[in-house]
Amino acid sequence: MKTFKQPLTAKEEAVYLKLLKTGEDADRVRAKEILIEHNLRLVAHIAKKYQNVDEEMEDMISIGTIGLIKAIDSFDAGKGKLSTYASRCIDNELLMFLRAKKKTSREVSLYEPIGTDREGNEINLLDIIEQDQIDVIDRMEAEDKLSRLSGLIHERLSDREREIITLRYGLTSEYEVTQREIGRKLGISRSYVSRIEKRALEKLREAYESL
Repeated sequence: MKTFKQPLTAKEEAVYLKLLKTGEDADRVRAKEILIEHNLRLVAHIAKKYQNVDEEMEDMISIGTIGLIKAIDSFDAGKGKLSTYASRCIDNELLMFLRAKKKTSREVSLYEPIGTDREGNEINLLDIIEQDQIDVIDRMEAEDKLSRLSGLIHERLSDREREIITLRYGLTSEYEVTQREIGRKLGISRSYVSRIEKRALEKLREAYESL
């Protein structure tokens, strides 16, 4: 799947949403373009739920993008998060598309098979509808936070702080290393490792909160 731009920060998103409502025509057009571009990752995440239906993924993303555009056009910043609202609009657009494709002389049944899962089991519209959208949003937010945190670790920490945090929390392997083991590896005391770790975490907390 193609690479999409990273989601906007909450502050950046607020700026463009305000500009979309109150800016000059050219600024409003540009703000809308930016909001669309930086939310395409959400469209792709939701479209992946439908990867086993008989439609090309690029087509599903295109249809989902229509839902995203509708969400941006109608979003009220006083009623929650754009990603939460947009996820419902994107999902609705995809479901309407699938219903239209399946419709003949009657309304499509929610229990009518529309494809199969990876194990070959039939899936229907109800299976998809019942999936919890908040899981998609939480996963995206977690990925975004990890990406930002990784950048801060390299930007704000000294070499020793970075090494200790990387070992301590298993950032480059599956295993977390104890303070005592790190001390032996680096030739310093466990208490000194603890002090460095605490200082590094405080740096990261302050830097993250300032984003």
